[in-house]
Amino acid sequence: MNDLLKTAITAHGGLDRWNAYRSVSVRLSVGGALWDFKGQSGLFADSRYLADTHTQRAILSGVGSQNHRIQFTPHRLTLETDAGELLQVRDAPRDAFAGHTNETPWDVFHAAYFDAYALWTYLTQPFLYTYPDVQTEEIEPWFEEGELWRRLKVTFPDYIATHTREQISYFGPDGLLRRHDYAVDVLGGAVGAQYVDSYHDHNGILIPHRRLIFPRGADNHKVSEPLLVSIDIDQLDLEPA
Repeated sequence: MNDLLKTAITAHGGLDRWNAYRSVSVRLSVGGALWDFKGQSGLFADSRYLADTHTQRAILSGVGSQNHRIQFTPHRLTLETDAGELLQVRDAPRDAFAGHTNETPWDVFHAAYFDAYALWTYLTQPFLYTYPDVQTEEIEPWFEEGELWRRLKVTFPDYIATHTREQISYFGPDGLLRRHDYAVDVLGGAVGAQYVDSYHDHNGILIPHRRLIFPRGADNHKVSEPLLVSIDIDQLDLEPA
């Protein structure tokens, strides 16, 4: 583990404390222009998300119909009633994005896959960066908002569903995540800059409750409009292992 990752892990609560938890449960609102572009406005405006913290597996509830939920793994999505009645299945969900661009409309499964893998990545940062086969490297720093932010290039293995294999995380002088940059493969490689704030202490683990994602310009600065995605957490609980 390199020095920057050690600093970040310590600042967010420490690996031993994180490893004491097995799942995270969140009530949140996910909005922004992306969902309008994709024909899924308001789909996650009041949703619940339950995920394992060390295995990429999650349940999205309150999706569209309040009586439906979607079970997510990287290789399979299932739409069910809250009573567990199976309604629909999509295997190999990432393949369903083949040929997509920013303008391609989504169905509920497209939206749920994107939302589920993205939230899992965000809620497990930066501890995710210590998981097997994830590679990290500190790169040149970046000055923004009156601070010098240290930057970590992260390369993900194929078994983790995420935006793209190589991503950049920016950490402030206190070691906390400030910004997260990536291209989005399922959006035809569109690039975004995510800003992170409103940290809450959950039994010693610091987790941001607000994320704002903007387009990223050629100069590596955010483009302030449109706000592509907003994530606001109302309630979060970590379940001990």
